[in-house]
Amino acid sequence: MRVKALSIAGFLALSIAGISAQSTTTMDGVVSDQHCGAKHNAASDEATKCVEGCMKNGADPVLVSGDKVYKIRGEVDAVKALAGKEVTITGTVDGDTITVTSITKK
Repeated sequence: MRVKALSIAGFLALSIAGISAQSTTTMDGVVSDQHCGAKHNAASDEATKCVEGCMKNGADPVLVSGDKVYKIRGEVDAVKALAGKEVTITGTVDGDTITVTSITKK
């Protein structure tokens, strides 16, 4: 009986942790690319030119927010359109990946 109660408690704890890990968040940052990463942590014309060039050569877009670099899922084309720009992104974070539901230029 005690093992069953502990199993249920453990399952509930993991379920709650899983739900909180997938909650929607909003963060600010700069759209960069996987090749340059945090090199473009500030928006500029130079960053835009470099990021667009890297993405044209196959690099995926990323979001640089603070000291973290997030891979992008979801609205990839909308993110690419704001290469090198400061943005606000809303989505769900899972590890080092954000699944974008909306993006706006700051």
